Amino acid sequence: MRLAALQQKNGLILHDADSLSDASASHQLSASPGIAHAFTPALFEAAYWRTRGLVVGEAPGRGSSLFVQARDDEQWVLRPYQRGGLIAKLSQQRYVWLGVERTRAFREVRLTAALYEQGLPVPRPVACCVTRFGLTYEAALLTVRIPGARALATLLSAGEADDTLLTRVGAMIKRFHQAGLDHVDLNARNILVDEAGKSWLIDLDRCRLRPPGKWQASNLQRLERSVVKFAPSQVESLMAPLYAGYADAV
Repeated sequence: MRLAALQQKNGLILHDADSLSDASASHQLSASPGIAHAFTPALFEAAYWRTRGLVVGEAPGRGSSLFVQARDDEQWVLRPYQRGGLIAKLSQQRYVWLGVERTRAFREVRLTAALYEQGLPVPRPVACCVTRFGLTYEAALLTVRIPGARALATLLSAGEADDTLLTRVGAMIKRFHQAGLDHVDLNARNILVDEAGKSWLIDLDRCRLRPPGKWQASNLQRLERSVVKFAPSQVESLMAPLYAGYADAV
């Protein structure tokens, strides 16, 4: 994976040059044969995909991520960066500009790409776009959608998370911790399980690589608090195999 930065209009784009870039810096959507779609900030706007009838779904949560049909055989997730909490009342989408490499989008793409290159189960990053407005900016991210994946939260609520699955989830988390990933929002919505039962970690916004420390236990405690929300009467029985998988992972 080769990350390349380019500027289009007032947007700064960081993208996977190996999968997207060509001589004319354009993106060809096979769902619309013969029509070249310029690789510009427009690709990071919901209106672009809606007007072309390429929105195939929507994920719950802050920012309402969209699932879009990027190619005949591949869907992407379009996720705008949006604030939560009290600060969202002041500005839901704007962040303070401190330089492009310090934007949340550029940091997340570079981190995700580094983990992806290590063979860790994260969605392949496609690109991000940062649009600057003087002292502030807005941003959005495109990643490859994992076919058939469902959130662990959904499986917990439906009673479909068995010991085998949870053991694999625990082992997956251990792999990321061994790589030094501090996932600051490790919860049941940010763990996906595909049709083969493989678990994936998503949403690396504000996450970082760190030496071993207390943060690892904090990650697991945060996940446990999340499990309480989706399966309050089964927390102990659900977390036991997860912790076992974490402890046994090499």
